[in-house]
Amino acid sequence: MGEKSLTELPFLKYLGEFRRAIIVCLVSTVAMAVVVYVFSDYVLQKALEPVTNQGYDLVVLGVTEALITKLKLSLFLGFLAALPIILWQVALVVLPALRGKEKRYFKAFLVLSFFLFIGGMAFAFFGVYRIGVAFLLRFAGPELIPMLTVSKYISFTIRFVVPFGLIFELPLVVYFLSKLGIVTYTGLLKARKYALLGSLVVAAVLTPTPDIFTCAVMAGPIYLLYEISVTVAKFVERGKARATRAAVLNPH
Repeated sequence: MGEKSLTELPFLKYLGEFRRAIIVCLVSTVAMAVVVYVFSDYVLQKALEPVTNQGYDLVVLGVTEALITKLKLSLFLGFLAALPIILWQVALVVLPALRGKEKRYFKAFLVLSFFLFIGGMAFAFFGVYRIGVAFLLRFAGPELIPMLTVSKYISFTIRFVVPFGLIFELPLVVYFLSKLGIVTYTGLLKARKYALLGSLVVAAVLTPTPDIFTCAVMAGPIYLLYEISVTVAKFVERGKARATRAAVLNPH
């Protein structure tokens, strides 16, 4: 696409580039999903460990449930595996419209957002989720036998970990908003008293179940990320202040 801005490109040419990017994203996701499906038995076994490690088995209620569950899990993990390619296609479409520092910031944003998203989901599954599932299953006691269907379990798992990936983007978003002067360290400090309540509200909206424990488990990391974001804004403002002083002392 060259270095021309999108406004200088013929509309049909830009539309063609956009269409090509979508096709590449779809093909990449499907290709990665096929690769994951080859190892679907192993992948499913690992996904079920939070339950099976507690001594419980999962069931299927229909002839096609096992197949559909493997396809769903493969497609989800295939999308995650293809995410670098998808983000690269986004960059190819957007970067020609940006200049100088904007390009560097956008590239940094894409790279960091990918690692934060994946890191957030990994933290959720290997940390919070395993502990939460083990805790909730204990309520069954010796009198009750949990009958968990594999399809609902995988859907529940995905709905639990994806919000964590999105929430982990908060410090990065605050960093760029601080750079732009949209949010300030002082403003975030003043809003701190509302942050805990806001964390609970966001957790209540994002959690796949209505129980208080799951909500609390998600609210804790949200509030912690808010505190990290406050610190990020503080360092950004310090950097701005140093740059301003340097510009005043060395005008040339």
